[in-house]
Amino acid sequence: MSGEFQSFEDLKLNSWIIKQLATIGVKKPTPIQQNCIPRILSGDDCIGCAKTGSGKTLAFALPILQKLCEDPYGIFALVLTPTRELAFQIAEQFSAIGNAINLKRCVVVGGMDMMVQAQELAKRPHVVVATPGRLADHLESCDTFTLDRIKFLVLDEADRLLGGHFDEQIATIFKALPKQKQSLLFSATITDTLEQVKRIATNKVFEYEAQDDSGTATVKELDQRYVLCPNDVKDAFLVEVIRTFREGNHNGSIMVFTDTCKSCQLLSMTLNEVGFENVALHAMIKQRERLAALNKFKSNHTKILIATDVAARGLDIPFVELVLNHTIPNVPKEYIHRVGRTARAGRGGMAISLITPHDIKLLHAIEENIGTKLSEFKVDDKEIVTIFTQISVTKREAEIKLDETDFYEKKMINKRKKWILEGKDPDEIEELLASQKKKQRKREKRKKSEINKPEEEEKIEN
Repeated sequence: MSGEFQSFEDLKLNSWIIKQLATIGVKKPTPIQQNCIPRILSGDDCIGCAKTGSGKTLAFALPILQKLCEDPYGIFALVLTPTRELAFQIAEQFSAIGNAINLKRCVVVGGMDMMVQAQELAKRPHVVVATPGRLADHLESCDTFTLDRIKFLVLDEADRLLGGHFDEQIATIFKALPKQKQSLLFSATITDTLEQVKRIATNKVFEYEAQDDSGTATVKELDQRYVLCPNDVKDAFLVEVIRTFREGNHNGSIMVFTDTCKSCQLLSMTLNEVGFENVALHAMIKQRERLAALNKFKSNHTKILIATDVAARGLDIPFVELVLNHTIPNVPKEYIHRVGRTARAGRGGMAISLITPHDIKLLHAIEENIGTKLSEFKVDDKEIVTIFTQISVTKREAEIKLDETDFYEKKMINKRKKWILEGKDPDEIEELLASQKKKQRKREKRKKSEINKPEEEEKIEN
C-alpha cells in the first residue's frame, strides 16, 4: 500500500497539517505513516509494529488531529504510555502539529500535582496523554471528568502496557471508556498479548508490521561496533571510546546505557569528575530531576546522557550520534530498543557495545537476532594503560560518596522501579507512606495513653 502514498497530500491530510509538518521539518511520510494513516482515517482499529524511530507517534497523532478538527470536543482522544518521559514526548508532538487549531492537551503522570491535573481534566482537553497508574487514581478519586465520549484510545508501547505490570490500572481505565471507539496500538515489537487484543476490537482491525528488505532488525544507516575489553577495565575503555569519538565529533551527543541504577549513578559521577559533563536518568532520581535531566540533554545543553532502560524505550531525542552500551543487555530485543536512539528518520549514527569475555555468547545472540555482524571498534591500549589508575581511583571515590547515602538500599530501589513500571510516582508514594506511618504512630501513642490513664487514676486515688 505504501507505494500509493508518497506524500502527505496523497494521504488526504488537511493542508493545515501538511503546513505544520513542514515547519518542523517533516516533508514525507514514513512507511508506517503511509500504511496506517489511511486506515485510521477510514475508521479501522489499528495494530502497528515498526522499529524505534520509524515515526509511530505521528502515525496516530495526525489522523486523530484531522478527525478532531472535523468534530472538536473534549475529551476526544486518550493516549496511554508506560513512562512519564514518553508521555511528555508524545504530548509535545501533538502540540507541535495541533497548535494551529488551538489544541488543548493534558499530561496526566505521577510526580506532578494531582489537584492541578484534576483541574486540567475538568476543563475537558482534546487529548489526554497519561500513564495508567496516575489516570486510574484520578478515575477512582474524582468525578470532575469523564472518558465515556472518547473517539480514540491509543496504547503506545502497547507490549509493555499489556505485559502484566499495569493489569489492574488498565482494567480500571477500560471500564470508564465507551464501547464504540477506535483502538490504536503501536509498538516496536509484536507479542502474543497484542494478538489477543483483536478479540476485543470493536472495528475492523488493520495490522501493519514493518518489512525490512535487508532482513535486519536495525536500520541500515546504523554503524554497529563492539569493543572487547576485560571487565575490570571496562570504565577506562568507556572513557577512551568517548574521548576518541569526541576527537572527530566535538559536539556530537552520546547516550550511554547501563544495567543498574548504581552503575548509572557511578558512571555519571565518574565521567563528571574526569571532565565529561553529563546527566543521569534512572529510577532512583526524583521525577522532576529526571525530566530536567532529559530536557537538558534534548536541548543540547549537555552532550552526554547516562541511562538505564527507563530511558531506552520510545524517547525521541533528536541528533544522538552515538549510543554506547556500557553493559550489553541480556535480551536482543532490548539491544534493538537501545540502539534505536540513533540513526533515526534516515540520519546516520553509531552504536558501540563494550563486550567482556563473558558477553561473547550474548553478542552472538544479538548478531543472529538483528541479522548483522558487528565490526570491531579499535581502541588504543596505550591510552587505556595511561588513564586506568585515574579512572579506578575516581570511581572508588564516587563509591565512597554513595556509601554515605542510602542509595544502596536494594529493597527501596526495587520498590521504586516497580512503582515506575506501574506508572506511579515513587516520590509521591514515599511521602504518602511516611504520612501514614506518622498517623499510625500518633494513633498508637494515643491508644497507649488511654490504656495507661486508668492505672494512673488508680494510683492517684490510692
